Parts: sequence; C-alpha cells; structure tokens
Amino acid sequence: MSEISKLDQNLIIKKIDNETVNVQITDNEMLMSIVGQFDQNLKSLAKETKTNIFFRGNSITCKGKKASTDMFCEAVRFLINKYLLTKIIEKEDILLSVKKNIEFETSNIKSFNQLIKTPRKSVIARSEKQSDYIKALKENEIVLSLGPAGTGKSFLAVSVAVTLLMEKKIERVILSRPAVEAGEKLGFLPGDMKEKVDPYLRPLYDALYELFGADKIDKKIESGEIEIAPLAFMRGRTLKNCFAILDEAQNATETQIKMFLTRIGENSKLVVNGDPSQIDLINKSQSGLIKSKNLLKHIKEIKIVEFDHNDVVRHPLVSKIIRAYQKKSTDDQD
Repeated sequence: MSEISKLDQNLIIKKIDNETVNVQITDNEMLMSIVGQFDQNLKSLAKETKTNIFFRGNSITCKGKKASTDMFCEAVRFLINKYLLTKIIEKEDILLSVKKNIEFETSNIKSFNQLIKTPRKSVIARSEKQSDYIKALKENEIVLSLGPAGTGKSFLAVSVAVTLLMEKKIERVILSRPAVEAGEKLGFLPGDMKEKVDPYLRPLYDALYELFGADKIDKKIESGEIEIAPLAFMRGRTLKNCFAILDEAQNATETQIKMFLTRIGENSKLVVNGDPSQIDLINKSQSGLIKSKNLLKHIKEIKIVEFDHNDVVRHPLVSKIIRAYQKKSTDDQD
C-alpha cells in the first residue's frame, strides 16, 4: 500500500460549513502524536493558522476563514505523512506543516523525498533549499554551501556523512574547521590535538550526538572512523573513501579552501560550509569563501547551494534577527 493511500485510510475530512471543518484520524497513536502532550501541537496549529480548534475523541474541529481552515487541513495531511514515515511528530514539524502550505502548495508525500534516517531520528528537508542541499550532498562529489546560521548547513552534512558511514558506503568521516575564533591559536590551548580542536567543532559534535548518540559516536572517534582534523593538518593528504566537511569556511583563506578541495580522492565527498556574514579573520578580505564560490560556480560537477533567512529552521526569531542585521548592513552601505 502506498503512503498516499495510507494517508487516505487514516484521515477523514468533513466540511461542515464555509467556516468549519471536522477532521477524524482513525489511528489513535498517530492522533495523539499530532495532538501533542496537553494538546500543545493543536494550540500551535491554531495560532499559526489563525483558527479555533476543538479536540474530542478522535475528532478535531477547526473553525475560521476558509483559507485558514484549508491551511489547517493541509497541515494535518503533512503531519500524517511525517508520522507515516518516521513514527514521530516533533515541535519543529508543526511550524513546518504550515510553512509547507505556503511554499509548496501541497503536503503530499513528495515533500519528504530527501528523508535521512538516523538511529535516533529522521531528518527531513525543512525548506526547498534544504531539499536541494540534501540532494546535492547525496549526488555530488563536491558541495559548497553558503548562508546564515540556522539553515542546516552543518547539521544536514553531518547527517548524510555519518549515515553513509553507518551504511559502510564510506570508511571515514573527517570533520575540519579553521581554528581562528577570538584570535586564539591552537598552540595556546591545553591538551592534546583532539582537545585543542574540540571547542571549535562543538556544533558538529552536537549534531553527531543528537542524531547517533554519544556512545556510538565516541566509539567511532576512538576507532578513527570519525576523525577530527584541523584544516592546517589536511595539507599533503589524499582523501579516499571518505566524507570530509570543512565547517566555518568563511574563516579560511582562498589558498586553504583550494588546498582542502584538492585533497579529494577516489569514492570521496567534500563539503565546504560557511556564513560570509560571520568572518572572524582580522583581515576580513582574506576570507576565501566568496572568492572560491565565484571561481568554481562554472564547474558543473561542483554544486553550490546558497541559503538565506527564509531557510532558517531554528527559533523563528533567528530569521527576524538575521533580516534586521542585513537591513542595517544595507542601510550603512547607502
């Protein structure tokens, strides 16, 4: 049975009048996942769709303007499809179910065609650009992604990389990052090389632990299947059968990015991520991220994905903060 027919089997929508629809979900576990603890998901949906929602038994009644009740019904379809694929509804899915209405005008199963299944959770594209990015990570040998914080650049790259490792399609995952924040040099930090680099790679560790669990990831690091390598230590190597991620590449020079990309070997993928608005180099003009993008954009085998504030999937305020700073930057230039 296809996923679409499963949706139809579990969902009954009845239009009561022009401003009222009734939704019945026949699967009780699915229903409770969509409703949420203490009806929190329904409360969020009511707020986002500007409707009044009432829940009783396996029946949900939604009242509001026709456009709003239509949006609610599409959101429910989206959430049912998400549950059918992953058996879980997360807080982020509620906002996404409404966002998908606006961006894609459909909530059918095609919205999940870039699903990434990990041991702890299933990751789906939360914007059209994220969908393009996941597709690029799976299909291209080299990917450059540029955009603000919270757009999923690092999180999605780590998701795809470690999934390929778990599936034994590659032998290693290499995480690299220029260690330049706050003008601090590696030699001044205490500990061995891993301990020196760890603070700079904390966001990548957070993603690894969230998706795969700390115990499993720590074992992979101990065995060398996941390697932490400062960017400077990549020189002279050839990367074979691996997935290498250069994070925070806005703090790498053009020469450093070139050095990283030319390490590529057989059966390998390289990803370069960065946010051009967060350069920590003392001389910001030394950043090689934009320069590399412009140099490489004509090579068809290299995929370049550029995110903006519309792709931010963290707290909704993050997108507003990014827009505010972008506006200030534009105003200052004027």
